[in-house]
Amino acid sequence: MSANHRSVLNETRLRVRYAETDQMGVVYHSNHFIWFEVGRVELMRQMGFSYRDLERDEGRFIAVAEAKCQYRSPVFYDEEVVIRTWLKSVRDSVIVFNYELLRADADTLLAEGETLHLVTDSNMKLAKLPEKYLKVFRSAVHRKKPEKEIERSAH
Repeated sequence: MSANHRSVLNETRLRVRYAETDQMGVVYHSNHFIWFEVGRVELMRQMGFSYRDLERDEGRFIAVAEAKCQYRSPVFYDEEVVIRTWLKSVRDSVIVFNYELLRADADTLLAEGETLHLVTDSNMKLAKLPEKYLKVFRSAVHRKKPEKEIERSAH
């Protein structure tokens, strides 16, 4: 794990499964939060560690305290979706992640989200993120939205 990551941005692709859709073939809204977790886990891997490492080796957990999602356009069965994830801010015991879900073949913005996490110990008491993780997280913070142009759908 190294602190030489500047403004880390992760893009993970997935294909919408039938089980993730409702009767109309549209992705059920709560699946967006599952996809945010996929992006978060992959972002951490990109930075050189995993949730499992943090929990097992350090006894620290990253508990979701707030979760927001703004739905911009419907997502349909079998579409490929890009989950774009970055760190918005990091403090000793608070981490904020931002997300964009994009239609892979058109870069259409499907949803935007944010999750705020509290760092806790195994007893769910507020705890400080260990310094080696804090250093990497802070060096990876994206201070603003990614620069890539996104077609915004009016749907």
